[in-house]
Amino acid sequence: RMWKYMIETIAAVNQAVNSFIWGIPAMVCIIGVGLLLSVRTGFLQIRKFPYAIKITIGRMFRKKDASDGAMTPFQAVCTALAGTVGTGNIAGVAGAIAIGGPGAVFWMWCSALLGMCTKFAEVTLAVHYRERSEAGEWVGGPMYYIKNGLSKHWQFLAVLYSLFGVLTVFGTGNATQVNTIVAAIDTALLEYGVVGGGALSTLNLVVGIAVAMLVAMVLLGGIKRIGAVTEKLIPFMSVAYILMTLIVIFGNLGGVGRAFQEIFSAAFAPRAILGGAAGITIRQAVVWGLRRSAFSNEAGLGSAPIAHAAAHCDGPVEQGIYGIFEVFMDTIVICTLTALTIIISGVDVTFGVKPGSALITAAFGTVFNGTFSSVFIAVALTLFAYSTILGWSLYGSRCVQYLLGLRAAKVYQFVFIIMIVVGSVSSLDFVWNIADTLNGLMAIPNFIALFALSPVIFKITREYFRGVDLAS
Repeated sequence: RMWKYMIETIAAVNQAVNSFIWGIPAMVCIIGVGLLLSVRTGFLQIRKFPYAIKITIGRMFRKKDASDGAMTPFQAVCTALAGTVGTGNIAGVAGAIAIGGPGAVFWMWCSALLGMCTKFAEVTLAVHYRERSEAGEWVGGPMYYIKNGLSKHWQFLAVLYSLFGVLTVFGTGNATQVNTIVAAIDTALLEYGVVGGGALSTLNLVVGIAVAMLVAMVLLGGIKRIGAVTEKLIPFMSVAYILMTLIVIFGNLGGVGRAFQEIFSAAFAPRAILGGAAGITIRQAVVWGLRRSAFSNEAGLGSAPIAHAAAHCDGPVEQGIYGIFEVFMDTIVICTLTALTIIISGVDVTFGVKPGSALITAAFGTVFNGTFSSVFIAVALTLFAYSTILGWSLYGSRCVQYLLGLRAAKVYQFVFIIMIVVGSVSSLDFVWNIADTLNGLMAIPNFIALFALSPVIFKITREYFRGVDLAS
């Protein structure tokens, strides 16, 4: 009874903080800073988009010497994508539609459009202000560009970011991921009739232990092993998932126009589209679009730049351009395909209830065999979430390392592995709500730093593209 009361108290406090963080503060940070960066760079993410595709896709497979403890640019972008492409693109999008209506997808796009420039700025600063650790590795991210770019009066922001970062890792990069894995596996096994509902709690614990052991095998091998695994998993699973969604979309091609119309209409008048019974307001559509966009592509959280800072690259701006590519692939491509798959499939959406992976599984089931759909989603989510856990384990290690040193980061890794097991048996709603709050708290110090260091971003970006224009 005491445990239940404590959980209920934490949930109530979290709800209050969550409602505040994802209100005006989130709007000011995501939209305000995103617009500032976009306008002052001349909407770089649109104007230089062809160049960004050329730089990323054209060069990411180029071999570079990473023998100094760094990752190759491709490994860095895959590790960053490992932290973004996954449950946010599948279960997260389904949740955004169920809680915020189809209009939430429109606001995800708006957030992602600004987020492309925000992540470009983050990655650029991370490489510009990175430094060598005592182990000889490149380390960087918001705590380092705050430390090396701002005056000593702002150093508390680096500490705040690192503290929130450590906590966020346990929610966003750990508990929600393994929780989604066990939910997807449960759905698949129940579909096959392999287990009964009464055995699920034991099964979830077994799955949690198995995932923890697999993560330990890679995590304890260091940053280069993380990069080596993610560069194989992410391209393979991304292509497989995109192909599956395209098959469903082409199987219901006549509904694509209606789906886009529903998204745009519900973004501004959800009650008119969904009916008053759904109880969804414009505010809900906006808030859940922003939340799930942030959870999915992480623009503004400052997490992905931690991976990019470890890259053996040609310079800050060139690595920053990978940030544009990441957000585009993550939200504009993969999240959109998930949303279209759900909407045009015609599956019933119970508005107001977070569906986990069940909604996208049902959508796939309209074209594929239901059992096959359950198994595919279970496998896809397991591999995506596994790679996400690896990516976020790096982020947490770097935050602890900044606060307490390299030795403490080693201890943290063992705690991280144990928390995977805890996450596998936790409540889905509770885990996601805590992760949402921590995402918001983590983003605030980073957005303040981006605003304060924006003149540096504009200067080095201008100098880089002046050289590119002269060369061409």
